[in-house]
Amino acid sequence: MIVYEATKNEFLNDVFDDELVNNICSNFEQKVGRINKAEVRSWDNSMQYMYRVLSDREIPDNAGVAIEFRIPHTSKRVDFLITGSDQESRQSIVVVELKQWEKVEKIAGKEAIVKTAMNRGLVETTHPSYQAWSYAALIKDYNENAQKEDMNLYPCAYLHNYLNAGEEDPLTDSIYDYYIEQAPVFIKGDSGKLRDFIKRNIKYGDSKEILYKIEKGRIRPSKSLQDALNNMLQGNREFIMIDDQKVVYETALQLANDAVRKNTKQVLVVEGGPGTGKSVLAINLLVEATNRSLVSQYVTKNAAPRNIYATKLKQNFRKGHIDNLFTGSGSFINAPENEFDVLIVDEAHRLNEKSGLFSNLGENQMKEIIKASKLAIFFIDERQRVTLKDAGSIDAIEQFSKELGAPITRVNLESQFRCNGSDGYLSWIDDVLQIRETANANYLGTSYDFRIYSDPTELRKEIEKLNKQNNKARLVAGYCWNWIKEGKADTNFHDIEIPEFDFSMSWNLNNSDTWAIDETSVNEIGCIHTCQGLEFDYVGVIIGDDLIYRDGDVITDHTKRAKKDNSLKGLKKMLKEDRMKGEKLADEIIRNTYRTLMTRGQKGCFIYCTDKELENYFRERIADIQYNYQENEFFRPTSQVAEDGERY
Repeated sequence: MIVYEATKNEFLNDVFDDELVNNICSNFEQKVGRINKAEVRSWDNSMQYMYRVLSDREIPDNAGVAIEFRIPHTSKRVDFLITGSDQESRQSIVVVELKQWEKVEKIAGKEAIVKTAMNRGLVETTHPSYQAWSYAALIKDYNENAQKEDMNLYPCAYLHNYLNAGEEDPLTDSIYDYYIEQAPVFIKGDSGKLRDFIKRNIKYGDSKEILYKIEKGRIRPSKSLQDALNNMLQGNREFIMIDDQKVVYETALQLANDAVRKNTKQVLVVEGGPGTGKSVLAINLLVEATNRSLVSQYVTKNAAPRNIYATKLKQNFRKGHIDNLFTGSGSFINAPENEFDVLIVDEAHRLNEKSGLFSNLGENQMKEIIKASKLAIFFIDERQRVTLKDAGSIDAIEQFSKELGAPITRVNLESQFRCNGSDGYLSWIDDVLQIRETANANYLGTSYDFRIYSDPTELRKEIEKLNKQNNKARLVAGYCWNWIKEGKADTNFHDIEIPEFDFSMSWNLNNSDTWAIDETSVNEIGCIHTCQGLEFDYVGVIIGDDLIYRDGDVITDHTKRAKKDNSLKGLKKMLKEDRMKGEKLADEIIRNTYRTLMTRGQKGCFIYCTDKELENYFRERIADIQYNYQENEFFRPTSQVAEDGERY
């Protein structure tokens, strides 16, 4: 979809006659919807600069000009396109990413990321050269006409308000060299350089013919994208499938084939608890669906899982085209029906009802995903609902599937790949946290390393020691401490303090999306939002005052949650309207949070409880297990009394 298209000459006349912004606004409202006033000001400003750049006789009058080209199957819009052909008569498209930015800060340690003023604050975002390059890559990767006719795309970025900051200009720092080489960046005073860049690549006009081709081109993944994904997956042990994963995999591909061939809708619901390989299966399906020329995306509500799995899939490859295969669950509000062949939704229990910063956009994320795809695959574990906004449920999926005329298939993943393959530990945790009664009241599994610490400092030391092996041990905590370090650069400032043990650490601050794999993350504490859907070898869990033990019962207390904890946002209103319902939901969320945290470790889970009665309760449950093992001659403890931190 193109909001505005014209020849170069028509564009210049519209700017000169002050008609351009009116035309853009009119078309935008018809094709997209309501316009942001800031966007209007941006167009008015930026197009004056592009008017100057294109006011050159050597740029052909009949070159095509497009403003706000929406790349199909994404929410991305290209600011400015110029089309024509080069000296050898090859079809050319110049992609210009326009920015109003005046200053940036470089961000070391994160590929292609800068910080700049936006939305009344400093925010991290991708480098403009990376943005321009990735948009060009998207067009080439998915537009069949661009592939067949071998169109050449030349991306660049134009920051017309940005002044050169000297030799150490953060915008052009050497850490961004790779992307600046792919897409040169032009700043204030560089209009002549940008003009030369366009003239080198657009020698002859095309009277908007290329714009028509890319707007009408069939969408399918390119062979080069398929090959890149296959190369990444091959030999990557992180994504090997076994047992019932393979059965579900074949079922999903069969449904995809039927949906696309017959042009009908299908919905697949895959149920599975922690560690049943949902995410591994999801990535394999993403790669294979793309390999079969199906337009597919991996979808999550939280950025952390998709960023982690994109990084694991790429291994040593550079940040690249495959990032566009991973997207947020709020991306489908205005998506045309059946725009995607396959949408693969991981952590579907975390889906929201509404989208947007203020949860006021769209109707329902589950419905929008089903509507936008021919096959929607939902990986779900309803016992991992951890916020009041989490609305993903099998009942809702079934409701919307029926409403949209999509047959639904339900399958289960049973095989356990986490907690040393022990279903026993997962059932034991459910029983201990009094989520549900299970047959595993006194059975932990034969080789899972579960420890109880009375001192959080000792717990931290053990996690740090284990992390040295392969960077797969992490500390996490319930959200009972405010994130007061947010926005503070002082590394000695800590959020989580337990004074009686001289223990103090900070929540992870700037690396929420990659905390699970960053080398320095062992020095910070993660929360449910940075680790759900991910796993480690060992996890240390600090259980706060929101979970206590009194008179034979494990009790939750939502009042002990941090004030900045958005997972219970809206609870006060709910309690006023229906106190019993609100209390029940809060209780469920707190128990599910600790269940999720305590099942992140493949080899072991170590805990520290701020409530000593809860600690003693855990010790009693462990003692019951030891007694049960002795009675059944499965276990011979080295001592009758377990000491602090001893392996059980």
